[in-house]
Amino acid sequence: MRKQLLVFTGILSLGTLSVSPALADNHTDSMESTSETEIILVDETSMEAGNIVEVASESESFNTLVQAVEAAELADTLSDSDSSYTLFAPTDEAFSQLPEGALEYLLEPENKEVLQRVLSYHVVPEEVASGDITGGDVESLDGGLVTEITEDGVIVNDANVITPDIEASNGIIHAVDKVLLPADLQSTLASELGVEESIFQ
Repeated sequence: MRKQLLVFTGILSLGTLSVSPALADNHTDSMESTSETEIILVDETSMEAGNIVEVASESESFNTLVQAVEAAELADTLSDSDSSYTLFAPTDEAFSQLPEGALEYLLEPENKEVLQRVLSYHVVPEEVASGDITGGDVESLDGGLVTEITEDGVIVNDANVITPDIEASNGIIHAVDKVLLPADLQSTLASELGVEESIFQ
């Protein structure tokens, strides 16, 4: 029987680090926990040995993300043991906040390339712990992200990192409370769904 591990992680309060760029190379631990706590259930064995996809699959918070990764045929990429990634992972609740019809549109086989772009926008091609994130521009696999450090924690674009530093064998996962979308994809989705672009903001 697999052991289950409850990961209790406070919302981080990070001071602005003096290093740059926004995702720094040195791994410091300048962070303080507040009383707020996120709970994500992850299989203990996967945390010790699993890759990013395996760890996400063992969590009860990333079911939609895993479904999307499989639909986009990105599982092999994010499972690659020869590479290292940081995944800003939207939770199921984050996906549920998308406008009506958006998730269904993205999961349609004919829209696989759009879904690949959406997911790639959440992936940085290096492993960076939350304590090494500074404010500034970050290059994902599909465009630039902007990170900000506040007294309440890390913000990526307009999404909050709610559970940081979920370890995997080929990188690290930071759970976020909103699906990240580059501006041009916001326009595309708004046009396809017949909604105002501002609904994604």
